[in-house]
Amino acid sequence: MAKVINKYKWAEGAKLDEHSKKKHKILKEYFTEYLKTRCILPQQEKFRLAIIDGFSGAGIYECGSYGSPLLFVQTLKDALNEINIGRTAQGLRLMDIECTFIFNDKNKPAMEQLKKNVAPLHAEINQNEKHLHIRFEYFSKKFDQVFPEIKRMLQTLKYGNVIFNLDQCGHSLVNPEVIREIMRSWGSAEVFLTFLIGPLLTYLSTNQDNDKVLAKMPDVQKKVFSLLSGDAGKLLSKEEYLGYAEKFVYDYLKACAPYVSPFSINNPDGWRYWFMHFANSPRARQVYNNVQHANSSLQAHFGRSGLHMLSYDPKHEGQLYLFDSSSRERAKKDLYDDIPRLISQHGDALTVEEFYSISYSETAAHSDDIHEMIIENPDVEVITPKNHERRKANTIKPTDILKIKDQKSMFPLFKKSKR
Repeated sequence: MAKVINKYKWAEGAKLDEHSKKKHKILKEYFTEYLKTRCILPQQEKFRLAIIDGFSGAGIYECGSYGSPLLFVQTLKDALNEINIGRTAQGLRLMDIECTFIFNDKNKPAMEQLKKNVAPLHAEINQNEKHLHIRFEYFSKKFDQVFPEIKRMLQTLKYGNVIFNLDQCGHSLVNPEVIREIMRSWGSAEVFLTFLIGPLLTYLSTNQDNDKVLAKMPDVQKKVFSLLSGDAGKLLSKEEYLGYAEKFVYDYLKACAPYVSPFSINNPDGWRYWFMHFANSPRARQVYNNVQHANSSLQAHFGRSGLHMLSYDPKHEGQLYLFDSSSRERAKKDLYDDIPRLISQHGDALTVEEFYSISYSETAAHSDDIHEMIIENPDVEVITPKNHERRKANTIKPTDILKIKDQKSMFPLFKKSKR
């Protein structure tokens, strides 16, 4: 796909930009929560995963901050120690983690420098962390070209849990088909994708090979694309631009995975960098949303804040959602109506797990806010597997049943609450 200038001059000491700081903070906190979630079972004593950084760079910026490769390694070490401290306190056997790191960058000098930067951390882990077992593989190719080789390696090693970090700023944009193949190839796969919106729009506008993609776009999406492209995009307000861009990016990439988070890195001067998360599991999307709210204002969403975040016209409706307290209060108002309406659209009852599976495909809401509005809504009741009613939001379980009450204060399909 489209080329952009490689601005990371690792040999001279790459500068850490503000958008990268925000992205790294989200990556670190999400990866920590990912590990805690995947290692939560008391009976579990081992976890295996692979981390693939497709555009890794040299691993350390000129300011001394870690880039994503070393950030993943350090976070894995710290998170495992935290997990095992908790297991010790509970009288449980300690957890062992086996992880293969696969680092790739077509810049060969950067990869040679990365090997040097990884070596001290690897040695320290081998010496002091007997419950962490890691190996490193290095490639220096274009990602689309090396992906088949990486896939064969992971399948040979029989990894079921994989995380791909595809931060191709300064490189060729990743082909969406590669993301789709990642999500199809592993049941427990997640992808982080970073890109500039400008080169994507330019590529789609000018590359003849993409005519088929443009031809298949629904008329509404073609209209959104035309609003963003060329001089037309300059006429939009900043928030309108974010709204239209988010809708376009989501529609363009939503077929890559069941759960797609199409949020931009927040920049009041204009939203240029997209940092997207793709997952096969609603639980992964739930955890990612919660991490966003714990880091309010790092990413931005423009649209609705309930269960259907992109069901709106950016020209006439929608608001900036920065995952902060005021955004969450607005979200609760939308959720209050959206929750019973969604249940009614599927009959009169859903398991909480089914509700998650449906709702997390298109919501930016925090799980606590969703649970709170489930309990608060007078038309919804939560029934346990033993046929008892839940009355507290923090006790809701995936095996519970959400049911529309027989005596309704409103008909959720047609009437909005006056809350």
